[in-house]
Amino acid sequence: MKAFKTIEEYIAAQDEGVKPVLENLRNIIRSAAPDAMEKISYGMPSFYLNGNLVYFAAWKNHIGFYATPSGNDAFKEALSGYKTSKGAVQFPLSQPLPEALIVKMVQFRVQQNLVGANSKKIN
Repeated sequence: MKAFKTIEEYIAAQDEGVKPVLENLRNIIRSAAPDAMEKISYGMPSFYLNGNLVYFAAWKNHIGFYATPSGNDAFKEALSGYKTSKGAVQFPLSQPLPEALIVKMVQFRVQQNLVGANSKKIN
C-alpha cells in the first residue's frame, strides 16, 4: 500500500471511475464541516476537528465511510439499506452517494467532538 500524504494524492491514485465519487464525498464532508482539517490517517482520507470526525476509502465495489460507532448508531435506521459494521458503512459504487445522510452524519460527529472538547476544557 502506498503511503499517501494528502487527500489529493489518495484520490489521484484511484481508478478513474471512482475519482469523481471521492471528490464529491470530499466536498460533501467539507460543506458539512468547513472548519475541519484534512489529513491522512490509517492510510485513508480523514477529517479532523477536535479529534477525528470521519474517514473514507475506495474499495473495489464500494466507498467505505467511517463515522465511528457512535455515528453509525445515531443513524442506524437511515443506514439500514447499506452494509454496515461497528463503525463503517459501505456505499455501493453502483448507487449515488446519500448526500443528505452523509451531511447529517458529519454534522453529528462535529457536534460530538465540539461537546467533547468543551467538556475537557471544563474539567
